[in-house]
Amino acid sequence: MNQRPYIVGITGGSGSGKTLFLRHLMEAFHPGEICLISQDNYYRPRTQQPLDENGVHNFDLPGSIDFELYASHIKSLRDGHRVQKQEYTFNNQAATPRVLAFNPAPVIVVEGIFVFYATEIARLLDLKFFIDATSHLILNRRIVRERDERGYDLADVLYRYEKHVMPTYQKYIAPHKYDADVIIPNTNHFTNALQMLTAFLKSKVGGKVKN
Repeated sequence: MNQRPYIVGITGGSGSGKTLFLRHLMEAFHPGEICLISQDNYYRPRTQQPLDENGVHNFDLPGSIDFELYASHIKSLRDGHRVQKQEYTFNNQAATPRVLAFNPAPVIVVEGIFVFYATEIARLLDLKFFIDATSHLILNRRIVRERDERGYDLADVLYRYEKHVMPTYQKYIAPHKYDADVIIPNTNHFTNALQMLTAFLKSKVGGKVKN
């Protein structure tokens, strides 16, 4: 790559709608134009996850993430090198981890709930987006995701939301909301914000938006 890639950070609370936003964003680009690298694949092994006062693993603390490795992979992509990482599947026994390959691209999207909080990640970002949503929508989305993707039952989801998710949001995520260049309210829709970001990033790769 002849030109340094443009690095975009996208964050927000767990269940704020980042996954759907990113899916639409990625669909607007051709292969090789953009690379998405997610914090979700950089959790430390389950045996290293912190426990709460009831002995439940708390995946919603900064200590859950290997930020050093995550930052090193982002830097490698920035410098034009391909990286690989085994997929993290939490406690979902039905899921077989894949080896994920990330290829250098003119635009790199860095996504995760702590990407503004972690200094070693935040300093790599050229543009910061914060996706915001109301608490009841966050809970509804999290119930569906945790059930379908991570194998948690409803009682587990509600416990983690009260004991882990919301305290973490208030302490580690919300304080960095106004570090963002753009805040996207995702209560009803994010169409205009998605179009704006897509058009801007297309200018970075010299491409046209896919029909």
